[in-house]
Amino acid sequence: MPFNHSKWQKVNLIFEGIDTVTKILLNNVTVGKTDNMFSRYSFDITTMVRDVNFIELRFQSAVLYAAQQSEAHTGYQVPPNCPPLVQKGECHVNFIRKEQCSFSWDWGPSFPTQGIWKDVRIEAYNICHLNYFTFSPIYDNSTQEWNIEIESSFDVVSSKPVGGQVVVAIPKLQTQQTYSIELQPGERIVELLVKINKNISVENWWPHGHGNQAGYNMTILFKLDGDLNIEKSAKVYFRTVELIEEPIEGSSGLSFYFKINGFPIFLKGSNWIPADSFQDRVTSDLLRLLLQSAVDANMNALRVWGGGIYEQDEFYELCDQLGIMIWQDFMFACALYPTDRSFMDSVSAEVAYQIRRLKSHPSIIIWSGNNENEAALMMNWYDIPPSDYPMYINDYVMLYVKNIREVVLAGDSTRPFITSSPTNGVESIAEGWVSHNPYDTHFGDVHYYSYSSDCWNWKLFPKARFVSEYGYQSWPSFNTLEKVSSKADWSFRSKFSLHRQHHARGNTEMLYQADLHFKLPQSTDPLRAFRDTIYLTQVTQAQCVKIETEFYRRSRSEIVNGEGHTMGALYWQLNDVWQAPSWSSLEYGGKWKMLHYFAQHFFAALLPVGFEDHDVFYVYGVSDLHSECRVTLTVRVHTWSSLEPLCSHVTGHFVINSGEAILIYKEPVPSLLRRCWNCTRQSCVVSFYLSADSKPLGPTNYHFLSSPKEAVGLQKAHITALISQQGDTFAFDLETSAVAPFVWLDVGSIPGRFSDNGFLMTEKTRTILFYPWEPTSKSKLEQSFHVTSLTNIY
Repeated sequence: MPFNHSKWQKVNLIFEGIDTVTKILLNNVTVGKTDNMFSRYSFDITTMVRDVNFIELRFQSAVLYAAQQSEAHTGYQVPPNCPPLVQKGECHVNFIRKEQCSFSWDWGPSFPTQGIWKDVRIEAYNICHLNYFTFSPIYDNSTQEWNIEIESSFDVVSSKPVGGQVVVAIPKLQTQQTYSIELQPGERIVELLVKINKNISVENWWPHGHGNQAGYNMTILFKLDGDLNIEKSAKVYFRTVELIEEPIEGSSGLSFYFKINGFPIFLKGSNWIPADSFQDRVTSDLLRLLLQSAVDANMNALRVWGGGIYEQDEFYELCDQLGIMIWQDFMFACALYPTDRSFMDSVSAEVAYQIRRLKSHPSIIIWSGNNENEAALMMNWYDIPPSDYPMYINDYVMLYVKNIREVVLAGDSTRPFITSSPTNGVESIAEGWVSHNPYDTHFGDVHYYSYSSDCWNWKLFPKARFVSEYGYQSWPSFNTLEKVSSKADWSFRSKFSLHRQHHARGNTEMLYQADLHFKLPQSTDPLRAFRDTIYLTQVTQAQCVKIETEFYRRSRSEIVNGEGHTMGALYWQLNDVWQAPSWSSLEYGGKWKMLHYFAQHFFAALLPVGFEDHDVFYVYGVSDLHSECRVTLTVRVHTWSSLEPLCSHVTGHFVINSGEAILIYKEPVPSLLRRCWNCTRQSCVVSFYLSADSKPLGPTNYHFLSSPKEAVGLQKAHITALISQQGDTFAFDLETSAVAPFVWLDVGSIPGRFSDNGFLMTEKTRTILFYPWEPTSKSKLEQSFHVTSLTNIY
C-alpha cells in the first residue's frame, strides 16, 4: 500500500470492528491488541508508517481464548461453564466480549466466527481531526422548547491552539446558530447547546401506528484556522420517552410502561436476534425486508436481545424511518460474568462507544443491562451455595450498576436504563439491585415460557405489567428446509431434525402441544407426514401466541386480583439465524410463518378479543388509537358443516376510549348455543368483528368452542384459486367447498407475502393478495401454488 507519510502530522489505523482476539502488526512491529468484538479500535501509527506498508492481523481462536481466560480465573467459578449438550456448543463464552450466541444457543448453531467484521481504514491529518460527533435532542419542560446537545471530539495535533467557528443549521426549523471555539492541543471535547427557533412548530417522531416519523436535516460546519473546513450532516428527530413506574389503584407494586411524547403506548412486537450467523451475509435488503415485515404485522417495537450484537447503523436508521421502538440490551445474556479489571475496562470502553454511536436514534427508547442475568442469579440457575451469594451479587452490582450504568448515565441522560430483563425495576433497586423474585408480576417486566401446560388456557399466563419474552416453537416451511437437506432428512425424527433442534425435548413439546387440540398427521407417506407435521407445528405456534398475546392486550386497562395494567407484549422471537425449528415468526431468509400473519391481526390498532371464563363468552374491545371510537360488535355463529352463518347478532353502539381495553359483550355459552338453533360446542365456531357506520373496522376474530380435533361436521375442503395480476401484486380469488380452518396458501420459494394467511374460511369465496419481493409471473405462481387446510392433514 503506497503512502506518502511525510505529508502528515498524525496517522491512525482504525478498526470499526474486529472479531475478536488479535495482535496487530504494521511492518512486523506490534501496534496493538484487540479482545472486544463490540469496540472500535484506533492505533497511532505515525512513527511506524512508511511509504510502503504491510498490515498483519494474527487471530487467536475465540474458543481457546475463552477457555484460557476461564482457566486463569482461579478464585472462583463464573458459571455456566458450558451450554447444554443439546446445543452442541462451545464453552466459557462469558469470558470473551464476543457475540454470545456464536458459541451456540437453543435456536442456533455454534459458529464462533473470527475476522474483520466492520470497516478498516487509515486516517491521516494535519492541524486537527474530528474523531466523532454525537447529539441528543432535549425537551426543556420549563420553557417548553427543544434544544440539541452536540458533543464533538477533536484530536488537535497543531502545537498552537486552533480557533474557528461552528455553524449549526436546521433549515426546515429556521434554525441557524454560530459559535466561536478555540481548541487547545491534544484530545479536546466541544459541547454545544443549540436552541430551536421557538416560533416554528417542531413535528415529533412517533412510533409506527401513532403518527409520523418526522425528522429534520441538520448540518454542522467547523470553519477552523488554516482553511480547515469539516462538515457533517445528520438526521435529527424530536421525541421524549419516559418509563413510568408509579402506584396503581387497587394493586400493590408499581406500573411499568412507556410514554412517548407524553402519550402512554402499549409496546407490540417481538425480540430481534442477529439476522445471520455470519454478519457479512446481512445485506441492506435483508435488514429492510425483516424490519418492514415487523411493521407490516402492526408491530411498533423490537427488543435487540443481549446475546447477539449491537446492530449496524443501518438497522437503527431503518427503525427510525419505520417507527420501530427499540429496547436495547447490552450484550450480556444467560450467564454470570467476571469482574477483573481488564474485563471491566473493556466493557466500559465498549459501552461508552456504543452509547456515543447510538444515542441520537429516536427509535432506541431504553437501555437494558443484560438478558436474564438477574433472574439467573436470584433464581439460582447455577446451584450457587448460599454462602457464596454475597460474592456473586457483588460482582453483579459491580458490572451492571457501578460500571455499565455509570457509563450510560454519563453518556446519555435522555432515556431510561434498567439493569436487566426481566427485572422489577425500582423494586429491584430497592432490594439492592437484585430482587428475590425478578418475575414478580407487580413490578417491571417478565419472561414467560411453559411447554407442558395447555397454551389455550389463558388463566396460566402472567397478568404482568409488561411481558418482554414469551413464545412457542415451530418448524420452518419445507421449502426453507429443502435448501439444506436431502431426502433422508425429511422426517420429524431424522438425524437432521434432531441435529437442528437445539432446545431440549423441543420436537416432543411441539407435538405434545399440537396433540392437545388437533389430530396429529395420519399419512403413511413419510414426506407427506413431514410436510403435514411442519404445517401443524406452525398452526399450533400461531394459535398459542395469539391466545397469549390477546390476553396481554385485553389486560391493559384492568386490575384483577391485584394484577394487570399490562402495557407491552414482545414475543420471542422475530427472526432466525439458520434453517431450523425455533420460536421465530420469520424464517431464515424472511418467509412469513403462520404466526407472523396472525400477528397482523392480534397487533391490530383496534381489535375485538374473545375468551371464555366459567362457561361465559366475553369479548373485549382493545384500542391503541389516540381518539375514542364509536363502534358496534357483530357476533356470528357458524356450523362446521355449512358456509352459511347459522345466526348473527349486532350489538348497540358503544365507545372505546383512546388506549383502552373494555368489556363490550358477554353471554353464557349455553344461551348462545340455544339461540343459534341448538348448536353444540363441537358443531359450531364463533366469529366476531367491530364496525363503524356499517363498515368493518380491523380484523375479524374467532373463538373455538371446542378443540378442532373434537369438531363435528368438519368436511374436507376443496379450495381452488384463480390468480390474476394487478399491477405489482397478484390477486388469488379463492373458492372453497366447505368451511376450512387454518387455510395456508403457499407459493414455494417465490419470495413474497400474502395479505392474509392461516385464516378461517367460513364463506364460499375470498380474495387474497400476494405481494412479491422480486419480479415474478402469474404462470410461476400457478406452478408453485399449493393450499392446505386443517382437514388435508388427516
